[in-house]
Amino acid sequence: MDAVYIVAAKRTPIGKLNGAFASLSAAELGAQLIQAMLAETQLAPDAVGEVIMGQVLTGGAGQNPARQAALKAGLPVGVPAMTVNKVCGAGQKSIHLAAQAIRCGDADCVIAGGQDSMTSAPHVIHGVRAGIRMGDRTVKDSMITDGLWDAFHQVHMGVTAEALAQRYQITREEQDRFALRSQEKADAAIQAGRFDDEIVPVSIKARHGDLVIERDEHPNPSTTMEGLGRLRPVFDAAGTITAGNSSGLNDGAAAVLVMSEARMKELGLAPLARIASYASAGVEPMDMGLGPVAASRRALDKAGWRASDLDAMEINEAFAAQAIAVNREMGWNEDTINTSGGAIALGHPLAGSGCRIVVTLLHEMVRRGAKKGLASLCIGGGQGVAICLER
Repeated sequence: MDAVYIVAAKRTPIGKLNGAFASLSAAELGAQLIQAMLAETQLAPDAVGEVIMGQVLTGGAGQNPARQAALKAGLPVGVPAMTVNKVCGAGQKSIHLAAQAIRCGDADCVIAGGQDSMTSAPHVIHGVRAGIRMGDRTVKDSMITDGLWDAFHQVHMGVTAEALAQRYQITREEQDRFALRSQEKADAAIQAGRFDDEIVPVSIKARHGDLVIERDEHPNPSTTMEGLGRLRPVFDAAGTITAGNSSGLNDGAAAVLVMSEARMKELGLAPLARIASYASAGVEPMDMGLGPVAASRRALDKAGWRASDLDAMEINEAFAAQAIAVNREMGWNEDTINTSGGAIALGHPLAGSGCRIVVTLLHEMVRRGAKKGLASLCIGGGQGVAICLER
């Protein structure tokens, strides 16, 4: 089977809910990202065969946000685009689909990634199309119903994390310490400039000229164990899941440029990594946090690797309890995981995260000279995705 390579990997800074990117749609974030990627690689816009972007929160966002991002970025109208929704895995599933398209001969150059604006998600009222004859109607937050709510058990994702914490007997202190370490690693990475090569500055039109955002908004370097310990549980008064040991509510986008080996050589581009394998897996919806276990094992098996072969990993931190449970199940070297912090510190813009962890992994592999890496994340509804990358 033909080899498929990633030749460029970029992301926007990650914004807070109602933060710096509040005025931008997910498509606008994606467009600026695509523009920057084309500029860096000096790739002609008409060389792109397709754009595949994951987006979870599409309510009120207009038709096909991936197409919006592509045209806003200046790609020719002849370049097709597709929006993918696999909840938090959407931004990585887009890379799987890009690799499949290239291996099937349908394309030789694909932009794949994820974009989401949790700030832009609308509140909605169901059941009013035929009119309201009498009584009240409930306004629902589509950010929660479409992005953070289990459709099978009618519970928030945090409730599934509480269930894992109880099953694996993960204490509040363990979770808070994990969260603190995520913040510490992220702060060290920011201070050392380790994100500089992967982040594309985002321009925002302001009254007195453009405002340029170059750094993630979500990290909190002042985090302490004492401060985390004062936070109340969110989903169960007697529980352990808090805002401090959970990922954030965020806006952001990430994308990679995927190419066939022949096209890459023809254009004289250097690979960041070869896509060795990828996989999706399903688990019980209430066990959604364990999705990376099944997906990672499947991806490793397809690549012919063992967990001990990995020298760099990005495993999304939806919740500290969930991440700890995955680490226990896999038994891998935790010193190689999320070495620049994870979603608890950096933020979790849903579809953006699926690709963001791939982008961060690629740049970490280059920086450290790592040979084999894996990126994986859990998916609401009971799924996981994973990808193995080799340099």
